Amino acid sequence: MTDPVTIAPELLDQQTEESVRDLARRLEDEDYDSVFDSLADWHLMRAIAIHRPELARPWVHLVDQEPFDED
Repeated sequence: MTDPVTIAPELLDQQTEESVRDLARRLEDEDYDSVFDSLADWHLMRAIAIHRPELARPWVHLVDQEPFDED
């Protein structure tokens, strides 16, 4: 199975505290013209949380990483 969303390592390397703060602000404010823009930012935040956790730590609550039971 192929991952439908691929975040380029270069994009992750370019992230700064300021860019992640802006990303988190958009996610928290739901400041989007399209649901697809929101989803793209969510995937980016999730990738940052996985690969650069030191940057995402204050906003990890924006990425649902808790296991859940659908039953």
